[in-house]
Amino acid sequence: MSLDSLFQPFQVKTLKLPNRVVMAPMTRSFSPGGVPTAQVADYYRRRAQADVGLIISEGTVANRPSAANDPNVPRFWGADALAAWKQVIDGVHAAGGVMAPQLWHVGAARNRRSDWVAPGPVDSPSGLSSPGKQFGAPMSDAAIADTITAFARAAADAQALGFDAIELHGAHGYLIDQFFWDGSNQRTDRYGGATLVQRGQFAAEILRAVRAAVGPDYPVIIRLSQWKQQDFSVQMAQTPQEMEAWLRPLADAGADVFHCSQRRFWEPEFEGSDLNFAGWAKKLIGKPTITVGSVGLTGEFIAAFGGESSQPASLDELLRRLDRGDFDLVAVGRALINDPQWVQKIRDGRQSELLDFSPASLGTLF
Repeated sequence: MSLDSLFQPFQVKTLKLPNRVVMAPMTRSFSPGGVPTAQVADYYRRRAQADVGLIISEGTVANRPSAANDPNVPRFWGADALAAWKQVIDGVHAAGGVMAPQLWHVGAARNRRSDWVAPGPVDSPSGLSSPGKQFGAPMSDAAIADTITAFARAAADAQALGFDAIELHGAHGYLIDQFFWDGSNQRTDRYGGATLVQRGQFAAEILRAVRAAVGPDYPVIIRLSQWKQQDFSVQMAQTPQEMEAWLRPLADAGADVFHCSQRRFWEPEFEGSDLNFAGWAKKLIGKPTITVGSVGLTGEFIAAFGGESSQPASLDELLRRLDRGDFDLVAVGRALINDPQWVQKIRDGRQSELLDFSPASLGTLF
């Protein structure tokens, strides 16, 4: 199929992209003490030089004591970390690139290292990491308010540093998503309830605070998923009507783009239609959407953590859906970890030069 649609420019508010390819946010843990290094800056600059349309950073944590579950995940607060992020965005811009940091709080998630413990109480809606699994205590009203403020402050800092947009991580069973999910949110106050609209109040308040901090024209993306790392089979919105009720308040609160995470982009979200999550979100809400999930490689990304290698895969189905207008942007993960020049090779018809993916790539930064 023609690649024309993949290499059309795209704009939302002040965010102007040369093509539709997004580098998906991927945790790398190469920032000692939470401060990005020159190697981290070079890693992103190489993708900018190689014509990635939009780079979304790895998850960067907001200023809460337990926001990270790994000491080498980068912070988006503190003079040292922000100065390092300034070097990152300046290098990306010098290479002609466009970039957004992903702002993150892991919530009730296990530490990724056995020799380190986050310095503070765990934040979670109900003291649960998954249904029936205790993990700390429920967040107080004061902790919730401070977390909302921390996200807004990080967004304002990103704007001040020169980043072109921000993304909130509201997916995959981390803090914002733990509020969405009835399996981890059993609150009876205004941040809980029987419906996604009620449990979405925390995310909506973050979005409103972010919007107030950055103004009306600065692009705000939110990443969402139905599935959780705790349970791949979760489907919070089981009908289009439930999905619209979930997403509409987030759009009204300030979300400009929905980044719709699936493990496999080609899988339909609801019976009776081949639309995926991003396709339904765009149809229901009318906002631009990003699709993601096993783009450009065989297998899927969860399997990579189990040691599974992957090979280049056809883009025909992806392009068919993009041509049809199902979604606006396409996020690529493992292929861009493995090969900074992936976009150029696709654009120039150099498919024979595409690289296999090895899980060993997750242990390097190049």
